[in-house]
Amino acid sequence: MHIRGDHAELVVGGRLDVRSAADARTALHTALEAGGGDLVLDLTELDSWDATGLGVIMGAHRKAGRAGRRLVLRGVPPQMQRLLVATRLHRILAIEGGLEVESLPRV
Repeated sequence: MHIRGDHAELVVGGRLDVRSAADARTALHTALEAGGGDLVLDLTELDSWDATGLGVIMGAHRKAGRAGRRLVLRGVPPQMQRLLVATRLHRILAIEGGLEVESLPRV
């Protein structure tokens, strides 16, 4: 996993899973504490995530809310879109451009 960016936009690539969760959590929390306004999390380079990775994103979402900020997901890969729909998290998370829920195959 790699994360690059600043307090306004982070690009996450590789795998966001149990092995990379601690580093990802640190990077997200640092970015949230350093700035204001929306924090865009660009997932276009993300290959996969597991439940732990999803937990990191949800934790950052909650932390952003407590800080008066908003975590916005950009470029959510199709298989991850299906997971967000199946878990109904697409109703909670801010997703740039929304999801094409109707066109996603059922999980």
